Amino acid sequence: MNATITTIYEELRGFLDDHQVSTNETILEQHSKDESYHTPSLPDIVVFPETTEQVSAIVKVADKYNTPIVPFGIGSSLEGHVIPYDKGISIDFSLMNKVLEVREKDFLVKVQPGVTRNQLNKELKKYGLFFTVDPGADATLGGMAATNASGTTSVKYGVMRDQVRNLEVVLPDGEIMHTGNLAQKSSSGYNLNSLFVGSEGTLGCITELTLRVYGIPEHIAAARAAFPTVDDAVEAVVSILQAGIPIARVELVDEHSITQVNRFSETDYKEKPTLFLEFHGNEQGLNHDIEFTREIVEDHGCEEVHFEEDNAARNKLWEARHNLAYAYMHLNPGKKHMVTDVCVPITELAGAIKFARKRIEELGLLGGILGHVGDGNYHTSLMIDMDDPEEMKSAAQFNEEIVEYALERGGTCTGEHGVGIGKMKYQQREHGKAFSVMEKIKLALDPHEIMNPNKLVHTKRRSL
Repeated sequence: MNATITTIYEELRGFLDDHQVSTNETILEQHSKDESYHTPSLPDIVVFPETTEQVSAIVKVADKYNTPIVPFGIGSSLEGHVIPYDKGISIDFSLMNKVLEVREKDFLVKVQPGVTRNQLNKELKKYGLFFTVDPGADATLGGMAATNASGTTSVKYGVMRDQVRNLEVVLPDGEIMHTGNLAQKSSSGYNLNSLFVGSEGTLGCITELTLRVYGIPEHIAAARAAFPTVDDAVEAVVSILQAGIPIARVELVDEHSITQVNRFSETDYKEKPTLFLEFHGNEQGLNHDIEFTREIVEDHGCEEVHFEEDNAARNKLWEARHNLAYAYMHLNPGKKHMVTDVCVPITELAGAIKFARKRIEELGLLGGILGHVGDGNYHTSLMIDMDDPEEMKSAAQFNEEIVEYALERGGTCTGEHGVGIGKMKYQQREHGKAFSVMEKIKLALDPHEIMNPNKLVHTKRRSL
């Protein structure tokens, strides 16, 4: 450690216990990466605070020595958000993992940032409630707020930003503030909830969240529908949404990915573009929705449709969908999983998916396509040989091309994974003049640029 880092370490040890401060090489390595393909980088120190006051004290030390801070949840991010390229202090929130209060009659819950999605739902089940945002990974709620996570249920319940009622945040100078309140709505002041949700740790550290939760549906049904083409599948979804059917999930998986699913999960699904659907409600209403949906998908050329109401059968269906990434990794050993993420208007989705499939094949890449078609968000799962420069170049070219396609049609470079380091180069193009406003906000709140520097927005900070 250099002299400054040694001094910082000693000051941190002044108010943190031995198990809360580490420079152990293994611990540093664990906090040098996320689930992305981006190059790892070691922090100088990892800290494990247990209270908001400790987070505030840590941030004040970092501000005093102009040292970078990178908040760390569970490391499941996909665009390099938690990689400390400027070194400094990685703040691991795993010890701040308490469900603080369940206000079941207000449909609210108050949690610390290290609580995971599955942990929260296990606690909420006692009250007949559940938290809706499902990004696939068992991510921490602090990390999900920082990246404005969404996932399969966003078509009915909305994304992370829609669930946040209030945040407790430690600002870059160590001050503690709240962004909202417990009311269902407010016309008072700027909407700071929306500012900090999706800020990716560049404006402060989230230390507490008050979230909206929902009653567990009386009845749940799932379905799988295979179509001749992607266009048919997407048009069916548009018709379902136009009909006002309250669908909870609707996922599109292309035929190449269905092949991977069948091999990995030992299923025998028809290898065609396939919709995975789920419906929440009361039994009588759901029966009507199911029959209406059946008519709609058949009108759009559906070749095979199966509805599942049994809990085990539904779980098997969604396990097959959620295990798609593992299917690609298991069946392609030695390659790294690279996931892309763009979002377009729903009317542009079929064209975007066909373009992506065409370019995957033309560039000689291995991968499949899946999407949250209810909101126009789609991903490609590419398997890349990280030791093959030409394959890496092709993957980067492909990613740029699908982003350009999305931006040209009024879409965005990221629908849910966030910007991190991987999507920074597209920010000026996507936001134009608004991007300079974002930079001004960053500098106003974080003039020393210590909060997750060189992520989300451009800064002038150089590596220490």
